[in-house]
Amino acid sequence: MLQSINMKKLIVLTAVLFSFASLPAQFVYDYLKAADNYFEKGDYASAAEYYEKYMGGDKSGKDKEFKPYTPQNSSKKTAAATSNKEQAMYRLAECYRLLNYPSKAEPQYKEVMVANKTQFPLAQYHYAAQLRALGKYAEAEQNFKTFLAGYNTNDEYKKNAERELKNLQFIQAQLIKKDLKYYTINKAGGELNATGASYAPAWLNSNTLLFTSTRPLDTTLKTKVYTNRIFQAAYDGSAVSNVAVAGMPQEKGVQQGVVSVTPDGNTMFLTKWGISGDKKTSALYASSKTASGWSEPAKLGESINTAGANTQQPFVTPDGKYLLFSSNRTGGQGGYDLWYAALENGIPGTPVNMGSVINSSYDEQAPSYHEASKSLVYSSNGRVGMGGYDFFQSKGAVGSNWAEPVNMGYPVNSVKDDIYLISRGPAKNMLEDVMLSSDRDAACCLELFALKKVRPLRQISGRIVSCDPAKPLTGATVTVVDPANNKTVYTRSVGADGTYSFTLEDHQPLKVQADATGFISNSAAMGTPADMEEEMMKYPDLCLLPEAPKVDEKFVIENVYYDFNKADLKPESFTALDEIVRMLNTYPNMSIELGAHTDSKGSDTYNMKLSEARAQSVVKYLVEKGIAAERLVAKGYGETAPVAPNEIDGKDNPEGREKNRRTEFKVLKNE
Repeated sequence: MLQSINMKKLIVLTAVLFSFASLPAQFVYDYLKAADNYFEKGDYASAAEYYEKYMGGDKSGKDKEFKPYTPQNSSKKTAAATSNKEQAMYRLAECYRLLNYPSKAEPQYKEVMVANKTQFPLAQYHYAAQLRALGKYAEAEQNFKTFLAGYNTNDEYKKNAERELKNLQFIQAQLIKKDLKYYTINKAGGELNATGASYAPAWLNSNTLLFTSTRPLDTTLKTKVYTNRIFQAAYDGSAVSNVAVAGMPQEKGVQQGVVSVTPDGNTMFLTKWGISGDKKTSALYASSKTASGWSEPAKLGESINTAGANTQQPFVTPDGKYLLFSSNRTGGQGGYDLWYAALENGIPGTPVNMGSVINSSYDEQAPSYHEASKSLVYSSNGRVGMGGYDFFQSKGAVGSNWAEPVNMGYPVNSVKDDIYLISRGPAKNMLEDVMLSSDRDAACCLELFALKKVRPLRQISGRIVSCDPAKPLTGATVTVVDPANNKTVYTRSVGADGTYSFTLEDHQPLKVQADATGFISNSAAMGTPADMEEEMMKYPDLCLLPEAPKVDEKFVIENVYYDFNKADLKPESFTALDEIVRMLNTYPNMSIELGAHTDSKGSDTYNMKLSEARAQSVVKYLVEKGIAAERLVAKGYGETAPVAPNEIDGKDNPEGREKNRRTEFKVLKNE
């Protein structure tokens, strides 16, 4: 009997133990199914939570922070096919990557590579990208090279890996820039940054900042609700106060933010987005200012919000003439492109793509325009840079041509995502007072940063000289002009060494003009340097040609010598005669007479023949130097045209005779 009871206990105990043993398996299955379901819907935060539970990880129950433009959706649908454990590992890594959480994504991808690198060839690519985002540049470079060595498909991943290697070179150069000392960048203080994301700064007026944040409105709830909302704050560049929801009507479960206000302050354009089916959809709306806040946002027309496409991130240009935005609508270069539409009475017209100079086949987002510097600023992940989204700057005007975009470099950009930049900087110094958003110091989310750059004065110098030989032209006048604004920047006489220098706030295209008595004016363009960090630029010499002599004017050719009582030129004469060659080459239509003179010693006939022979010797020398003979006339004057007395009071005058023994040229024609 006792045996029978004990046997029953054993059977019951076994059954109980079997029951408990089966429970974890059942729970794991549920976690996996839920994770796969959320992953397929693009709810990567929820998917990561359940993959962690399935993998036996993160059971802390800590609040999650979510990346902007990743709306959280808990609607239940039929789960996707159940993953195996390795697939779950890979998807967990993908979740962290897509949530912009490199510190968690990096070790997870590494674990995937150890488990089954063959099944997941892209794991190494993503692993390398996370290493780069974490500042592990040497490891990142090695892993990108390893990926390229083993990846045989000629697709976007291969192209991106090649670009990432260029990114790493760019990063290394940026970190040793000469002008880093002029930057300060700090995470915005006060309550501008809180739990969740804070991003997309915009100015309502000179001291009121608008921004978007996912911060929970009720922090007492055990389960926090992270919804993108529009906030405003009083902000004078340092002190922050009165952070509060901006008073924009917002229905439950709808995400909204990323705003821009018209110059009169009466109309706000904004983005609203959410989940439609399994896809995120975004569109632009407009709201009017009211006595109590802002009106219910009204969706813009179909010309802006094209069916089947996402439209987001509005920006009104400072003159109120254009609405800029980002959209993946058809007709662009690929991915998200920047577009603009003319505003007429606050209503946008037909959108126009900003073109292939601005847009790439990747994503261009978050446009803004700085009027003073004529600069479009936007974020792109399709160009060589620091990695992720980087800020780029292009000079130009909406509706006209744009200059090739320039990466704004470190520390404006980081190795993570940098998106949304707005400037209050005066004049052309756009970076003097900037608010931007970046996830550079965050585990997962965009945060607001204040950036300032003191712009050092740029020193420009050069030298004014004669053309040949290059001798300083003391007393020459230099005038530097800004041709774009028809404004004189600098005017001054050069020093004894022919040099000039002046300072500018910024490198800009200029024109320098030089003038000097007896010389022809000359000018040259001063372009901007390839390296915009240069604080000192020395331009090549600007040379001036002598003015053309007038017809019938006579000039003594100094330092022309002949053998005694002969017509043979001495070698020391060649330098002076070469100047005549240069003059004749400068003025190819000029014809001259070469005249030789003697003093009064000797007979008139002898002196005439000697002078004619000496004039012929000069002509012969010039012809040998390439001057056409028909441009030259040789004439001997003998002693017939003295310029000084050969005798004074019946006594010999050596100084006068020396002046009379001369060689001259006279301009016969110059047309």
